[in-house]
Amino acid sequence: MSVLAPERTPVHEETISEPNVRTRKKDFAGLVLAVPFLVLLVTTVLVPVLYALYLSLFTERLHGLGFSGPEHVFAWLGNYVSVITDKAFHTGLGNVALFALVHIPSMLVGSLILALLLDSAVVRLRQVWSLAVFVPYAVPVVIGGLIWAYLYSPTIGPIKNLLGIDPLSPSAVLPSIANIATWQWVGYNMIIFYTALQAVPKEIIEAARADGAGGFRTAWSIKIPVIRPTIFVAVVFTVIGSLQLFTEPMVLKGFTGTVTSTWTPSMYVYEAAFVAGDNGRAAAASVLLAVICALLSAVVMRFSTRRSR
Repeated sequence: MSVLAPERTPVHEETISEPNVRTRKKDFAGLVLAVPFLVLLVTTVLVPVLYALYLSLFTERLHGLGFSGPEHVFAWLGNYVSVITDKAFHTGLGNVALFALVHIPSMLVGSLILALLLDSAVVRLRQVWSLAVFVPYAVPVVIGGLIWAYLYSPTIGPIKNLLGIDPLSPSAVLPSIANIATWQWVGYNMIIFYTALQAVPKEIIEAARADGAGGFRTAWSIKIPVIRPTIFVAVVFTVIGSLQLFTEPMVLKGFTGTVTSTWTPSMYVYEAAFVAGDNGRAAAASVLLAVICALLSAVVMRFSTRRSR
């Protein structure tokens, strides 16, 4: 007695390999779309960083009588030691730290308050007000610095007569620079916060109002906690921008002797590279500044992650 084996349905290889073909096509399409980003990343970020690291390890020295010109000499960590032990670099870091303590809280708090006012029903003509506050960001930084420099001028500017102090004096020049930066960036961050507030669920706000929460309580207990990740991202970018402070003091440098050529780390790099011609020291200072920015950004992001949890 023979047992007939059950018939097997023929399986076509095409039906098995078709999902794999589709997956490969999607992967290939993703790689093709990522190529422009990778090219920009390599050419604008990785290559300059590696070249800066290379320059930071070399210096130019004269040998003998110097008739043959300076020679490119391997200095190892000599440039980093020179920058770290330079008092001018320390002074620049101190000025930037004080600037950040004045600029970051005032700018972020002002931007958040303006965004909350625009998001509430208190302010009318929201588009007009948002455009008016955003206009300073559209002004080039150099032009804005020149405008404020003439306003700060003790001879033709009105601020000295109104406040009774010289905005370009040694004791007031730092708040004056912080004022320029705050005026420049408060509208930009206001738009970011206002956009984030638009994503707050209306049901939560209506429930809070039904429970008797007022405008301040709703903003403090609901709106601000919801957009906290956006606030921390703004803090990170503001910290990085503060460490890279350059344009505002560079403009005021032509109007007062209080701001020196090494008043900030970025100005220190500029002076070393384009005035002193010491590319190795300038590259070492740039690398150290990038490391400081990365460490501070990591600390802020770590703190923001813990707060979010």
